[in-house]
This record gives sequence, C-alpha cells and structure tokens, in this order.
Amino acid sequence: MTTFALVGAGPGLGLACARRFGAAGHGVALLARNADHLAPLVADLGRDGIQARGYTADVLDPDSLTTSLRRAGEELGTVEILQFSPVPRADFMKPVLETGPADLDDPLAFSIKAPLTCVNAVLPGMRALGRGTLLFVNGGSAVRPHPDRAGTSIAFAGESAYVAMLHDALAGENVHAAQLIVPGAISPESEHSSPSVLAERLYGLHTARDGFRHYAEPMPG
Repeated sequence: MTTFALVGAGPGLGLACARRFGAAGHGVALLARNADHLAPLVADLGRDGIQARGYTADVLDPDSLTTSLRRAGEELGTVEILQFSPVPRADFMKPVLETGPADLDDPLAFSIKAPLTCVNAVLPGMRALGRGTLLFVNGGSAVRPHPDRAGTSIAFAGESAYVAMLHDALAGENVHAAQLIVPGAISPESEHSSPSVLAERLYGLHTARDGFRHYAEPMPG
C-alpha cells in the first residue's frame, strides 16, 4: 500500500480528498498544525474502513514537515501522492500599498519554502517507487494578482513557478506535478467547487496525469 499525504488537513476539502484517495486503496497521512483537529478526521475515515493517521506539522516549520512526512512513509507506506493545500492566514492578504518587506516573510515561507520542503521529503520515495503525483491547490490570485491580497498573490505566483518547473523536470521520471486553481469559494453548494467535486477532480489529475495547470471553474471576468 502506498500513501496519500495531505498537507493542510481539515474537515472540508481535506477530508473529502482523504476519503477519495483512501477509497482507492491508499493509506492516508493527515498533516495539520493542531493535533486536536486531526483525531476526529482520522476517526471519520476509519469508519469508512480507510487506514489514516494524523501527524502534527506546522507549514511554517520545515523540520516538522520533513519529520512528519518521513514518519508517514515509514508507518503507512511510501508516499505516492502529496497534496499541498493549506489555507493561507487572513493576515497574508493586506493591500499592496500597505504591504512591507516583513509582511512577505510568512507568505513566502508558507507558499514557496513549505512546498519545496514537502517535495524534497517525499521525492526520494517516489523515485524508488518509479511513480508519484504532486498536487497543489491555489486560489485565483495565483494567476490573477489581486491588489487587496498582496501577500498571497506574490507567494502564489512563486509557488506556481515552482510547480511548473517541477512538472517539466520530473515528467521523465513518471512523477506528475499539477496545480488546481479554485477561483471561487469552496462550498458544499457549489456546482464546480464543492469539496466532493474538487476531490474527484484532484483524483482525476492523479490518474490522468495530463498537463500542469487546471481550473475548477472558469475565472470570473
């Protein structure tokens, strides 16, 4: 059995993705900063017969990410699929003219250094397997910068560049890197961006292995 590792586990999109990949036969490693939030998610998946474990890790703490992902690979099986989809903090989204150099420290660590740390932790196992998938979920500001959300716009642009380079650099090794852009809010009522629909879409990106950037729905005009 190989493992689906989710960085940014929560009760919405994260749980839906964990359930979808778990139903396909993968072990599930849930990474989040708050251990108390992980236990009910693990229990929920367990009721569906999915083998899942929670691992405490802070996206802004590279050592905790590396340690948790390596433990997951040892305890559940090699990480075949990594999904990086933590929700940025609200204070990352200051207007551009109110944003100073220090305001970018955490957004850049969150959206660029953390993904790089995660990929470096799981890539050796994927190479040993001979296959792997790296999935990244971003909001619309990754492709259309928003002047009221300067931190995430700048950081998401860097993350997008990194994933695009991964896509090209790893294609020959059967490791697929893809980005899913979700322009609007994730809501159970959304036709295209409900947790269950997005989970199915992400599973499809893993299986189809086609292209770098994908959209959950068209960008608003």
